[in-house]
Amino acid sequence: MAQIRVEDLNREVDDGEFMEMVDRDLSESRNGGYGGGGRRPSGKEDKDGNHEEEGRSVFREILSWVFTIVIAMATALLIKNFLIINANVPTGSMENTIMPGDRLVGNRLAYMRTDPKRGDIVIFKYPDNEKDIYVKRIIGLPGEQVLIVDGKVYINDFSTPLEEDYLKEEWVKATGPYSFFVPEDCYLMLGDNRNDSWDARYWQNKYVSKDKILGKAVFIYWPFDHAGKME
Repeated sequence: MAQIRVEDLNREVDDGEFMEMVDRDLSESRNGGYGGGGRRPSGKEDKDGNHEEEGRSVFREILSWVFTIVIAMATALLIKNFLIINANVPTGSMENTIMPGDRLVGNRLAYMRTDPKRGDIVIFKYPDNEKDIYVKRIIGLPGEQVLIVDGKVYINDFSTPLEEDYLKEEWVKATGPYSFFVPEDCYLMLGDNRNDSWDARYWQNKYVSKDKILGKAVFIYWPFDHAGKME
């Protein structure tokens, strides 16, 4: 109900004046707004306001998803380009350590503070065509002479052959003699399946420089029945 304003309580108000005051207050109440604070918004305005708020909410949700996806993609690229490398071995050149079709990951940071070691399995750029990526085992280290005679590997002399318990089978093909002098900052690579491995014995550029080693192979992740840490 509209409130009647009595402007001067010290003055007696007659009936006519009283009714005029009532009419005036009712008129101001109708024109002054809903609930004492402006007019009530129409149904259309209320609906438009809800639509606008819903639109902003949907936009914020989409923006949140886009931001999450961008962060995830950036993280994946960072991991792929600087931390790990994926590789697959389509041939049997590294049997039985790595089987054809195995998928593995390598650690790109493995040799940041240490040098590669004999026996490490590494992922590297094929020296005769760097577009190709190979996976082999390090046999010769920088500055070493490596001799292969009758399927035995000798390092620097003929006294004791290298123990190679990782070979797939008896080595009977391309057994030597071969002689390699590994340059500084380079490595000699051979496959574990010496009877069926395209490795340094056949390459035109026989050595792999350290800066062409992309990472140390550390883990086979596919197939699951062959998954596990590389030795």
